[in-house]
Amino acid sequence: MILHNIKKYLPVLVLVAALLILQCDWAFAQCPMCRAAAEANIKEGGKHALGLNAGILYLFVAPYLIVATIGFLWWRNHRKVAREEQALNNNNSHASS
Repeated sequence: MILHNIKKYLPVLVLVAALLILQCDWAFAQCPMCRAAAEANIKEGGKHALGLNAGILYLFVAPYLIVATIGFLWWRNHRKVAREEQALNNNNSHASS
């Protein structure tokens, strides 16, 4: 049943992801501005560039953590359902014997 729901919504999710990727031109425009600001700050002896690097790493890791969490929850639920089905099949086979 869960797989059926995933198949049902997968085209919509792919379309939304593609639209989001295509609409992020404004995000790329920020990179040169941030780099220029970080370089200027470093030349002045500031430490803001280190915070910028930490923010970049945070933004880089966050999507992977979200996907890993969703994958783990799916795996755990799938394993639980499989065990319940196996227990039900075992009970049915013992009852018919």
